[in-house]
Amino acid sequence: MGKLFGTDGIRGIANKELTAELAFKTGQCGAYVLTKHTKGRRPRILIGKDTRKSGDMLEAALTAGLCSVGVKVIPLGVIPTPAVAYLTRLYKADAGVVISASHNPCEYNGIKFFNGDGYKLSDGIENEIEEYLLGEKEIDDLPTHGKVGYVSANHNAVEDYVSFACSTIDCRLDGMKIAVDCANGASYQTAFKALNKLGANVEAIHNTPDGININYKCGSTHMESLQAYVKSIGADVGIAFDGDADRMLAVDENGNLIDGDQIMAVCAQYMQTQGKLKQNTLVATVMSNLGLFIAGEKMGLNIPRTKVGDRYVLEEMLANGYNIGGEQSGHIIFLDYNTTGDGLVSALQFLSVLKKTGKKASEAASIVKVMPQVLCNATVKLENKNKYMENEEIAKACKALEDEFNGEGRVLIRPSGTEPLVRVMIEGSDQEYISKKARELADMIERILG
Repeated sequence: MGKLFGTDGIRGIANKELTAELAFKTGQCGAYVLTKHTKGRRPRILIGKDTRKSGDMLEAALTAGLCSVGVKVIPLGVIPTPAVAYLTRLYKADAGVVISASHNPCEYNGIKFFNGDGYKLSDGIENEIEEYLLGEKEIDDLPTHGKVGYVSANHNAVEDYVSFACSTIDCRLDGMKIAVDCANGASYQTAFKALNKLGANVEAIHNTPDGININYKCGSTHMESLQAYVKSIGADVGIAFDGDADRMLAVDENGNLIDGDQIMAVCAQYMQTQGKLKQNTLVATVMSNLGLFIAGEKMGLNIPRTKVGDRYVLEEMLANGYNIGGEQSGHIIFLDYNTTGDGLVSALQFLSVLKKTGKKASEAASIVKVMPQVLCNATVKLENKNKYMENEEIAKACKALEDEFNGEGRVLIRPSGTEPLVRVMIEGSDQEYISKKARELADMIERILG
């Protein structure tokens, strides 16, 4: 993680931290680094965005920066983040750029790149772009005359992505009544088009973006309205996306939440029965619920745990040849189909399992018995946030709890990536008890390291 690039691109409040000037420089420097190999031909870069009002401002500045390096810019309009990853490959572009702050409130925005293969950039490439952004390296030989870049519109992006997503399943969804929450974000066109094309009866909510209502009390970070809506219309299942549609969660026919762990387990089990689960492995993170690992053990699955963040899940998958992995938050990677988390593809994989097995959503999701999970934050001195396991008293307290749970609960402590906090997560069968223990442990960490 660099000074500007975080775990998922450059983010900040639009026109304050993420200014038009920064967007211009990011486009210029990013294109300069990513198109070095295109000497002798004009490089091509795609731009997609979510529905935030600030997207137009940042797109104009970013486009100017890209053009200043001689790039042919292909704007895709409002489209999901994973669509940009896919279309970069389909259109044989040199890179793709997304203007989005994902699940964050509307005042935020962000810029992230995909390389020509549709993968997020490595730390090394991001660091090189930062060197130019921060003035540590200088760009030379900017083009002039006819070599300056230009914009060439594309009007087929949404349809091309929808066709791709639909092609990832081999069944139709006729007879299924599906409620969809589009988070007033990038999926507001693609989700309805795809599900409708596959024959489903689709009822959508939060699919009227106005530039400022993205993620506001809706989508995968606010499931309450979809849970109520599913019950009110008698839907078979509900699907919720976040603002840029790279993640999804579900709701069963009774209005109960189905999280990313459960969706992954359902899909992995079906892939296993079809002989399509590579190396019998599902990749999860340390924050995945203990219930997933217990279910995986019963199914005979190998479930390695990575650090929190889809980039670490992807690294593990690519390094070892696995084809499904993701996070509890609903960021799921089906590597047979796309190079990043794809909410629509994930939704279609899950729905196709329900259709083919004839199971209700509640029955399918019951494969994972979700253990109660409590998260507490301990406020500590910034310089101490990585020292929690060096302290004998803290280590002893954690071990005592783990021994007490005897495999039916767990303790996880990790530092915040951005704040002077240590996060304490405890899982177990008794909600009241683990809440008490999590608070006690957080208080101890504050006393010792605060």
